[in-house]
Amino acid sequence: MKRDEPYGRYVALGDSQTEGLGDGDDTTGLRGWADRLAEHLAAANPRLQYANLAVRGRLAGQVRAEQLAPALALRPDFATVVAGVNDLMRPSFDVARVVGHLEAMFAALTDSGARVVTVTFPDITRVVPLARPLRERVHALNAGIRAAAARHDAVVVEIAEHAFAADPRFWTADRLHLSPLGHERFAAAAAHAVRLPAVDGTWADPLPALPAATGRQAARAELHWLAAHLGPWLGRRLRGRSSGDGREAKRPRLLAVRPPA
Repeated sequence: MKRDEPYGRYVALGDSQTEGLGDGDDTTGLRGWADRLAEHLAAANPRLQYANLAVRGRLAGQVRAEQLAPALALRPDFATVVAGVNDLMRPSFDVARVVGHLEAMFAALTDSGARVVTVTFPDITRVVPLARPLRERVHALNAGIRAAAARHDAVVVEIAEHAFAADPRFWTADRLHLSPLGHERFAAAAAHAVRLPAVDGTWADPLPALPAATGRQAARAELHWLAAHLGPWLGRRLRGRSSGDGREAKRPRLLAVRPPA
């Protein structure tokens, strides 16, 4: 699909990554890769309007059920759909079901006239070694996303293919959410994938190497992560709670995009 004019209405659908967790906070406000991508799009079209319907903790089926209809009502000509990580961490993960929800969103948005952008996910065991049992799930989900996107001419941002995604500096301490630098790189990767003229390929450049951690340092880091991050996450699951309970989209209406401060 080719366009001779810049995009005018961007709507983002998804979970915590698209909401912007890890880039700002709930007091000062979240920015995140979708907001940053909107800024790239606004550089090409200052009249761009942008809405972000993402809510943390949402499964792919919830994104479809709660966000797709409002997104279509906004008549976007550009949309991002990023979901599925929350699903693959559940014992009941079913890759066909998750990809089915994603494909339904790709199809509906594409049929409405929107350019759809999605993403593949990095091997999380390179960031969270204890998540090794999830490796095959990530590979299966990525394969399904690629196939579904191809059927609907959606753009796939191949984060899974780039080594920088395993650098801990691109992730927050919980290792599940991008850091501000990670959100910045992700936004640039998406902008590059849709060939925005002001974005080159330097987003994929690695950072200077970190000193190698000793075995003791690595073990201490894993124990800290278990206690500080995995434990509370498991506790919410056991209580049937989600980090997104009671939350609404941060930007449910199309609004003009302000330049970053």
